[in-house]
Amino acid sequence: MKTLSCLSAAAAFAGLSPAAELPRATPESQGVASAALQALVDELEARAFGVHSLVIVRHGRVIAEGWWAPYAPDEPHMLFSLSKSFTSTAIGLLQAEGRLSIDDPVLKYFPEDAPAQPSENLRQMRIRDLLRMTTGQHQPDIGPIPIMQDTGVPATRAFLAAPVPHKPGTHFFYNSHATFMLSAIVQKVSGQTMRDYLVPRLFQPLGIPTPDWDATPQGFSFGASGLHLRTGDIAKFGQLYLQRGEWEGRRLLPAAWIDEATAAQTSNGSHPDSDWDQGYGYQFWRCIPGFYRADGANGQFCIVMPQHDTVVAINSGTRDMAGIMKTLWRLLLPELRPAALPENPTAAGALRRRLGALARPFEKGAATSPIADRVLGKRFAVTGENAASLEAVSLERAPDGATVALARIRGRDIRIPVGHGAWRKTEAPFGPTGAIQPVASSGGWIADDTFVVAAYYYRTPRIEKLRLKFSGDEVAIEASSNLDRPVHLTGRAQP
Repeated sequence: MKTLSCLSAAAAFAGLSPAAELPRATPESQGVASAALQALVDELEARAFGVHSLVIVRHGRVIAEGWWAPYAPDEPHMLFSLSKSFTSTAIGLLQAEGRLSIDDPVLKYFPEDAPAQPSENLRQMRIRDLLRMTTGQHQPDIGPIPIMQDTGVPATRAFLAAPVPHKPGTHFFYNSHATFMLSAIVQKVSGQTMRDYLVPRLFQPLGIPTPDWDATPQGFSFGASGLHLRTGDIAKFGQLYLQRGEWEGRRLLPAAWIDEATAAQTSNGSHPDSDWDQGYGYQFWRCIPGFYRADGANGQFCIVMPQHDTVVAINSGTRDMAGIMKTLWRLLLPELRPAALPENPTAAGALRRRLGALARPFEKGAATSPIADRVLGKRFAVTGENAASLEAVSLERAPDGATVALARIRGRDIRIPVGHGAWRKTEAPFGPTGAIQPVASSGGWIADDTFVVAAYYYRTPRIEKLRLKFSGDEVAIEASSNLDRPVHLTGRAQP
C-alpha cells in the first residue's frame, strides 16, 4: 500500500494539494479484513488477469491501493469505453444547466448534417436514445463511420446518414458512434470541447489534473473512448457517483441524474451469469450483484456498489474482464462488513508491504551470449507481409553496454533499450497512429541463440514481446502481445 507521504508526493507531482486526494484508513476500521484484501490481490495475480492497478474505497476512504510496477499512481492510463460514462456526465450537467433536454431530437443539433429527407425513425431519435444505446440502428447497416479519420465527410453527417431500421428506444445496439454524437452535442451547445467543458465542472472540483482526451479530426473530444486518467482519478469519479453527485459539501451533479443514469434504462440481454446482460443505463452497465459500473476494453473498471458504500477502480491489460469481475464478486463482496472490525496491525502491515511491492516480473535472461558479437548490429529483413506489420529487426549495443532492440513497423523505427533485471524506460511510437507513448522494457538471452524482450507501454493495456532465435543469417521471430495471438515470422540478414 502506498503511504500517505508517497501519495502526497504524487499529488504534488500532478500540481495538486494533498487535500485533493481521498483520505486513507485501515481496512479494519472500514469493516474489511486486511487478510481478505491480501487474498484478493493474491488471487488476481495468480490468475494472471493482467491487472495493472487496484484502488478500493470504503465509506469514502481508500483502504487498499497498489500498482504493479512499471505501472505507477501518477501515470494516466487509457480508459477506452470507460470514457463513455464521463460523456454521459457532461450531458447530465448540460441538462441541469437548462441548456438541453435529453428528450430533444438529435436532428435539432445538426440541421446542416441532416439528410434531405430524414426517415421518421431518424426524426424520432432523441438524446436519450444515444445515452442508452437505443438509436434504432444496428450492424451492419450503420457501417464504419470515420470518426477518427479525416475523410472529408463529417462524422456527424455520416452518423445521420446511416439507416435507422428500428424505432428508437426499442432496440439495444452498443456502439461508439452514439457516444461520439453525445460529445458533438456537448460541443454544439457549450461551444467547448467536452474535455474543456468538464474541467471546471468535474475535473477541477475532484482534484483531477486536466486530462488528455483524444480528439477527432473535426475537433471533437472522441467521447466514446480516448480519455486518459490515473487510477485514483477513476476512484474519485466513482465516489462522486456513490455520493449521488455531492463532493466536499458541494453539489456537482443532480442526485436525480445519478439515479437515472445508473438505473437499468433498457434491456440488453437475459443471461443471468453475464455482467453484460443485466441492463444498461446512460452509458453505465449494471452488474450481476445489483450495482453498476463504467468499464472499458481490456479491463478498465469503475465499479460502484451503493449497497456496500464501496468503489473499486482497476486498470488492466486483459482479455478476461468477466474473470476479474467474478473474482471481485467472489472474494471481495462477502468481506464488506457493516461495522468496523478490531484493528489487526500485523495483517494490515502485511497487506501494506504486499501492495507496496507489487511488480510485473522482469523478463528473464542473461546480459550477453556467445553469439552476441556475431548478431549485434545486423539488420534482419522480415520476409513477406504479416499481421504485425513488422518489416525488420535487429539488436545493437548501447554506449553504456545495454542491449537495444530495434524494430521497423509500418515504416517507423522503434528503439527499445532493454533492461536486464531492471526496467529501462524510453518513449516509442505506439499503435497504428504512431502516437508517442512511454515504455519500460526488460529482457535478455534465454539461450545462447535466443533473445527475448518485453516492452510495457505502461499508460496503455498493451505489452509487446519479441523473441528472436538466431541461426546463421536467419532469425526466427515470434512477435506477440498480451492482447493478440503470436505471429511467427522469418528474417534474413541484410548485407
